[in-house]
Amino acid sequence: MAKTLKITLVRSTIGEKPKTRATVESLGLRKIRQSVERPDSPDVRGMIFRAKHLLDVEEIG
Repeated sequence: MAKTLKITLVRSTIGEKPKTRATVESLGLRKIRQSVERPDSPDVRGMIFRAKHLLDVEEIG
């Protein structure tokens, strides 16, 4: 069974580079404390790595 990641935006994107902002938005995160669930895949892991200082990530399932 595929793992799922719960990704939460915990810090603001104000002052971040445009590429980092775009990455956070493409994960589906718009507001602080908003959470989304995404499948655990290499491309999602890469997006998390770019913005890891803004996100909180948990493995579920």
